[in-house]
Amino acid sequence: MGSGPLASLEVIHCAKLMESEISTSARTRLATIARHMSPSNCCSTSHLCGIQGSLETQHGGIRIEGRVRDALMAGKPVVALESTIISHGMPYPQNFQVAKEVESIVQQSGVTPATIAIIDGIPCIGLMEHELEKLAQLGPQCVKTSRRNIAYVMAKKLTGATTVSGTMFLASKVGIHVFVTGGIGGVHRHGETTMDVSADLTELGRTAVTVVCAGVKSILDIPRTLEYLETQGVTVIGYGTDEFPAFFTPQSGCQAPCRADTPEECAAIIGENLKVGLQSGILIGVPIPSQDAAMADAVESAIQSSLMETKAKHITGAEVTPYILMRVNELTGGASLSANIALIRNNALVGSQIAVALADKLAKSP
Repeated sequence: MGSGPLASLEVIHCAKLMESEISTSARTRLATIARHMSPSNCCSTSHLCGIQGSLETQHGGIRIEGRVRDALMAGKPVVALESTIISHGMPYPQNFQVAKEVESIVQQSGVTPATIAIIDGIPCIGLMEHELEKLAQLGPQCVKTSRRNIAYVMAKKLTGATTVSGTMFLASKVGIHVFVTGGIGGVHRHGETTMDVSADLTELGRTAVTVVCAGVKSILDIPRTLEYLETQGVTVIGYGTDEFPAFFTPQSGCQAPCRADTPEECAAIIGENLKVGLQSGILIGVPIPSQDAAMADAVESAIQSSLMETKAKHITGAEVTPYILMRVNELTGGASLSANIALIRNNALVGSQIAVALADKLAKSP
């Protein structure tokens, strides 16, 4: 399929031809893509233009990479991946290698990966390898982009790495239901006085995307985070566990409100969430494999030391988490970074399995 006006007409035409032969869920996906696909001419000065029609532009300026577009059109499983973990999560070139490895894990599971970012002001659903490397090389120079500053980054033609909230929002715009990341933000320690609450939590309360992660980062106030998610109406699930995981370690001391033990159970819950139209997200906490878990006591000690440093250095807002993760890694001799990479790999595998189960379920829906 080409790009521009012909692509839009082809999508609509295909939807009409197949209407009598496909399920309701598939018709919905086709209609969504057809409705959003708009004519657009490729800029002759862009380095992306020579990729022989592998890119599409959606209404609202969102670009969908060709493989992602084709998978969505066919009702095949797609998993969204955030880009802040590339730019702000670890140093180059390790971040680039991990990004490619995570996409490879998703692909090997029979799922299309869709890393999401804003490149030169254009929200992109699915990145080419040179774009992944650009984000990795820019690192913290990329704008950390959540829902609140998506429009700003677009208007200024900046390059932004999307956070959990930013990735959820953009994934939802193109019908991607499953999103894999390392961990989510939450209520910061002493948040009851600072009101420092991550936008990830409010996004989960209003965007029907399922986030598969290793739980809430252990640098946060986990009990208050779970309370806030309850207030937001978010379904919180422990994957194969009754205890909600704490990112670096499987134990948080907090009970998971719900439990699911298989990808099929998760897919069933996601399917019902979509069917009833709750318009809220689902959080699936996947414990880091025990053999990869950093020693809880060492990590907790490093976290406490890092928190004291942020106060002394007056580090606040969006800079707190990257600083603490960096310091925890240094103080634990690299153990926390190794654990971080291990849990991302594991989440990618579990999330892909859930996406496959969900695609099968939606394909069989009447």
